[in-house]
Amino acid sequence: MKYLFGPVNSRRLGLSQGIDLIPCKICNYNCIYCEVGPNVRLTCERREYYPTGEIVAEIDTLLADPGAAALDVFTVTASGEPTLHSGMGRVIRHIKAETTKPVAVLTNGSTFHLAEVRQELLAADLVIPSLDSARSESFRRINRPAVGVDLEDIISGLIRFVDEFAGEVWLEILLARGVNDSEEDIVALVEAVAKIKPARVQLNTVARPPLESFAHPLARAEMEAIAGRFTGRVEIIADFSRQERFAFRPLVEAEILEMLKRRPCTAVDVGEALHFDPVLTAESLVRMVGNDSVRCSEHLGKTYYQTN
Repeated sequence: MKYLFGPVNSRRLGLSQGIDLIPCKICNYNCIYCEVGPNVRLTCERREYYPTGEIVAEIDTLLADPGAAALDVFTVTASGEPTLHSGMGRVIRHIKAETTKPVAVLTNGSTFHLAEVRQELLAADLVIPSLDSARSESFRRINRPAVGVDLEDIISGLIRFVDEFAGEVWLEILLARGVNDSEEDIVALVEAVAKIKPARVQLNTVARPPLESFAHPLARAEMEAIAGRFTGRVEIIADFSRQERFAFRPLVEAEILEMLKRRPCTAVDVGEALHFDPVLTAESLVRMVGNDSVRCSEHLGKTYYQTN
């Protein structure tokens, strides 16, 4: 399928069926830590980038499969920014009309000042926006937004959305060393979060190979110290482990390729997300490197794989 991927075992959401509204890097940010790669287009334009009817048709095909009953959640996302796709609301409403499964949306939160975006997102059950900085200088350094993106609009949009939304908002903050982790940055973020009032804050740092080589992670102890500065529910999601919930599935290399098209992953990442035997997964990735369908690179002592 072109727009659906997975299901993957998400560390946050369980067995998640991904829906990629924009299967290429069209975004209003060009984040230094992005694992997808450089932008195809840096834009704030909101329009139908791909036929929404095709996305809905793929969802209907999936729902006709009895295996869909095992899913925990449908996750609306994109290789770029999903809220730029003007058909997002239709996709969310269609899923809610055809299944009882919850719908989560992963977004950079940059368009929440637009009433139409907030209205479309109201149909979801869980929205996970990002706010990596509450200071303009650091915001420009880490997210490198398109012309026209305004940080004050973003924060005010997040405040309004949390107030309007009946579901939960989990606010993700990604910190990069020397970029948005200064004392001034943390104070500003704490103040902004207190105004936004999300159900929880999820702290992250650079993990997979970033777009820019100067994007470096914080240490676990540093993340824990910063987490203690926030009130309410705060989670560190940069490092995680999970207990096995499912038996291994038969390995399908096409599924591995689909996953690696969207982001670089280690063999462990692939095995855990797709429920494949770890030994067979590692062997398969070596074989795929050998036939030039996949390439590998080293980052922070780990081997990551991605499509050529």
